[in-house]
Amino acid sequence: MKQNGLVSRLFMLLVFLFLYAPILVLVVFSFNASKSKAVWAGFTLDWYRQLFQNDMILNALAVTLAVSALAAVISTVMGTAAAIGFRNLRRRFRSICLTVNNIPLTNADIITGVSMMLLFLLAVSAWNGSLGQLTGVKWSMGFLTLLISHIAFDVPYVILSVMPKLSQLDPNIYEAAQDLGDHGFHAFYKVILPEIMPGVINGLIMAFTLSIDDFVISYFTAGSTTQTLSMVIYSMAKKRVSPEINALSTLMFLVVVALMVLVNLRQARQERMEKRRRAVLSAK
Repeated sequence: MKQNGLVSRLFMLLVFLFLYAPILVLVVFSFNASKSKAVWAGFTLDWYRQLFQNDMILNALAVTLAVSALAAVISTVMGTAAAIGFRNLRRRFRSICLTVNNIPLTNADIITGVSMMLLFLLAVSAWNGSLGQLTGVKWSMGFLTLLISHIAFDVPYVILSVMPKLSQLDPNIYEAAQDLGDHGFHAFYKVILPEIMPGVINGLIMAFTLSIDDFVISYFTAGSTTQTLSMVIYSMAKKRVSPEINALSTLMFLVVVALMVLVNLRQARQERMEKRRRAVLSAK
């Protein structure tokens, strides 16, 4: 048993090393005085200083964060509403809707990106050729088309995150709230939403993560005037990726780690409070 435990710990160590060794190398070389990816030339903070002076990278980061945040919020609202609608359908129609919802999840990103690009080109051409001439307002692919495309591929993930929590609900809980005098949206806000909130939060986080990480769909739908961070890094990769990207990636990684630590501490605090509450109730 001790030997099996040692092998398991060694295997777990190798897995974590495989996952985090590239990130560790990136962090180390973000402090390298040289642009070389293989030679250590001394410690420096110049790349972090130059990062905050690089308007192209900062603008791309701002666009990425704006699109990701807006797409996450909008897709969470739409996905939660769609999940509730699916839940209230009959089983046969619900299965059909969930199957259709799963198609974008298994579809290749390049197919989604190209198809949405063609759709936006058709919409832009139709608008500029008809209503655009009447109103004088021209439309082109850019931030708006990028946002719509992100919402489109985020919504299915939100639905899948919320559906399990809806399945755990008592089907009569909403009617019970109405019998007690609560009606409409207020009953949903006070009774249903708190019960499914973990699924909603998971969907929000997943949507934000997918949006901030996307490249293929963004590349086809952003147009020529808008660039996300992944697109800027891709354009640099054709020549040489600047060490400023290492600095930016390090900062983003530290922010993610800090958020994960805060979330875990909050969950641990809630669990301790729940244990104390149960202990007090059992003592009474």
